[in-house]
Amino acid sequence: MTTHAEALQLAVQDRQQDLASFARALVRIPTVNPPGNNYLECVRLVGERLRRSAFEIEYLRAEGTPGDSDRYPRWNVVARREGSRPGPTVHFNSHVDVVPVGTGWTENPFGGRLEGGRLFGRGACDMKGGLAASVIAAEAFLATRPRFPGAIEISGTADEETGGYGGVAWLAERGILASPRVDYAIIPEPLGNSRICLGHRGCVWAEIETRGRIAHGCMPDLGECAVRHMGAILDALENDLYPALANRITHHPVIPLAARRSSMNINALHGGQPDGTEGFLASCVPDSCRLTVDRRFHDPETVESVLGELRTLVSKAAQEGNFSWEFNELWSIPPVRTADGSALVSALGSAITEVLGQPAEHVLSPGTYDHKHFDLIGGVRNCVAYGPGVLEMAHQPDEYID
Repeated sequence: MTTHAEALQLAVQDRQQDLASFARALVRIPTVNPPGNNYLECVRLVGERLRRSAFEIEYLRAEGTPGDSDRYPRWNVVARREGSRPGPTVHFNSHVDVVPVGTGWTENPFGGRLEGGRLFGRGACDMKGGLAASVIAAEAFLATRPRFPGAIEISGTADEETGGYGGVAWLAERGILASPRVDYAIIPEPLGNSRICLGHRGCVWAEIETRGRIAHGCMPDLGECAVRHMGAILDALENDLYPALANRITHHPVIPLAARRSSMNINALHGGQPDGTEGFLASCVPDSCRLTVDRRFHDPETVESVLGELRTLVSKAAQEGNFSWEFNELWSIPPVRTADGSALVSALGSAITEVLGQPAEHVLSPGTYDHKHFDLIGGVRNCVAYGPGVLEMAHQPDEYID
């Protein structure tokens, strides 16, 4: 007698061409964020397909969230299929937005070309391939086990690439992507099909401003150059903070290995007059310079310790250089992690071993994703990322998924 697992595997195999076609259709919708193009077209493609499998469909606009406007509305879709009796809700969540194309492509970024078993295009790996896989998996499951306990949900959400505040965060605040409605959440981000991603590192974004005094550029001694003041802070970062971070290595299984070190990236640096001025700039000493940093960490570091360390470093440099400064926290998230022995992780690990014939690897992501909102806002403690594709292809030119 054919077991349910065998029937399910056959049902998935029968849908391979359908999976490729659906993923191509998703990739061909250029949902570039920013600014947030074509969200409604993409979520309707998902919703109308799932409606044919008797899912109840809701289209939800996150009005008033960052970036939402009548020109670029933040649309989400949430689909739910009730089982035949009470039980837990398993939710598959994918973001529909993709990052800008950038340069270096030899492929049409939104052509959805299939070649040699690979689908090319922006978002193929991150993460429309994962979205398509979750839809096909649910359809195959329902075809082989129409009577099941609990409920299955699938969502396509906005703005993960810019923080997720028009998507999962907004829906979690309203109790939709939250406990007790959702028991288990799987986010098919591209971590590799033998890896279960249990969570991610913490993050702090901060802006440092040095202040000077404007004067004529031919008489700089009458002014105070804020850019030179920022140079003192950059020296402190290079000589004091970066060497310290190189020695802070977490025991947590963050991938890739280099990301097990605490890190900091300088995102932006600007001093003086605005860019884009036509002709020559005015001859002035700059009275302001701003630096934006992106700091990643794991315990025992905390949001508070990271902010405190940065403030102390800036304060010391300013005191030695005798200049004024301002420090602003722009955004922060602590590390999040689902327990290795949770029911979701155990069940998924057993399935990986059964289907792939190898043990599951438990990892943590170097960057944040929507797990943070499921956990910190929605209270969903059983949340993992598990999906097709490799992390290194995300945001790259000629992005593809096998």
